[in-house]
Amino acid sequence: MKKSFLLTVFSFVSLLSFSQKMYTVKYESQANVKVYVVKYESQADLKVYKVKYESQAGDNNGKWFFVDYESQAKKKIYFVDYESQADLKIYFVDYESQAGWRNSSKKQLLY
Repeated sequence: MKKSFLLTVFSFVSLLSFSQKMYTVKYESQANVKVYVVKYESQADLKVYKVKYESQAGDNNGKWFFVDYESQAKKKIYFVDYESQADLKIYFVDYESQAGWRNSSKKQLLY
């Protein structure tokens, strides 16, 4: 009984640690990933959907929750002005079902 409870708790905590909680930093040097927002979906490496609640954040699948404090974030991102400066190109989508990777070779940037 105790083992199954601990296993359940550990599994839940593990899932939370992989959620895509993002924090936008003010300076490029503070970021884990430099991001550029493209104009067209076809130009993106990742299609991102901004979820309303932390519990809805995905597990590296493009469902991002933006946190208020740096310490709460899984990744710190910086939005660059030019595509050539970016590690990752994203496109914000309107529907949760549209979120996901277009270029899976960049997936490791958000693990």
